[in-house]
Amino acid sequence: MSIPTESIGSIPRPPQLLEALREFRAGRLSQQRLDACYDEAVRDTLQRFADTGSPVISDGEQTKSSFATYPLLGLHNIAEDGIVIPFADGHTRQLPRLTTGPFRYGVYAGAFVQAAKRYTTRPLKQAVISASALSLLYPPEGITGYSREAFIDDLVKETVADIRGCLDQGAHHVQIDFTEGRLSVKLDPSKQLLRQFIDLNNRVLAHFTPEQRQRIGVHTCPGGDHDSTHSADVDYAELLPNLFQLNAGNFYMQMANEKEPERVLAIIKDNIRPDQRVFVGVIDVLNPNVEEPELVRDRVLRAAEYIPLNQLGTTDDCGFSPFEDDTSTGRDTAFAKIKARVIGTEMAAKVLNY
Repeated sequence: MSIPTESIGSIPRPPQLLEALREFRAGRLSQQRLDACYDEAVRDTLQRFADTGSPVISDGEQTKSSFATYPLLGLHNIAEDGIVIPFADGHTRQLPRLTTGPFRYGVYAGAFVQAAKRYTTRPLKQAVISASALSLLYPPEGITGYSREAFIDDLVKETVADIRGCLDQGAHHVQIDFTEGRLSVKLDPSKQLLRQFIDLNNRVLAHFTPEQRQRIGVHTCPGGDHDSTHSADVDYAELLPNLFQLNAGNFYMQMANEKEPERVLAIIKDNIRPDQRVFVGVIDVLNPNVEEPELVRDRVLRAAEYIPLNQLGTTDDCGFSPFEDDTSTGRDTAFAKIKARVIGTEMAAKVLNY
């Protein structure tokens, strides 16, 4: 037996790819050349993941401009003036806005799995955006001739297709990014919005069998971007009892930079269901210093005091570069941290005789 360990998703893009993107957007590089740069970034990412000893690898979201908006690529019914999300350091991100119906994906994540399979035979993980996050595209004032109810029906159908495509392509695990979970409590302390999000995501999960849901997970964190967050000030206790009502088999949870990890682990212990596994964050992606494997080991051992070993895994607190332009963490640093997680998790498993 061993303790499973997986990354969240995004890896900083190589400088050559970022430069190619700038040249492409300035009209000085062809689509064909850009695609070649994307392919090389994916190939290199998969190889470097394998070099860390990671049992499950991914493409590092190299071809996504954003973990949240990849399905919108190529759509013509999207405006750029949607909801603004402020971060603790003062910078903001703005979501797009749907202008007309119907809502359809322009890109499905199964295509990323298919592309990655050209360069590896190792188990592949794919991250997808949640239905609840995309529900924020619908404007509060509504859309003439396209009700919110019709939008939600279309959204559920498209999100199901996104996840199913990954599973059909053979993804080992599919991770639903739910970073808006904690944010929803900040926006609405009554938690009505959070419960709406949970219900919506469960509508999506209801389309999959119990066996398939064991391959589907949910990621929660306070929204890391440029070494800042949008909702770290929201107490995990306000989120977790509702979070475990999601009918998913795996939960990937930021924990390494949590101020009171023991208290949060106790809440997990009280709320986790027997058919659920928690991948505890043991790598602080906002800290530029690479963790020693011994520190990772100790974080795993602490989590094992609360979570049964057959329900425990390890992960990073968040993706290292959820937006294409986030270069706050170096690519070499990200892979060094991942290697420390793999080694530290193995060290903990030996201590636990697991």
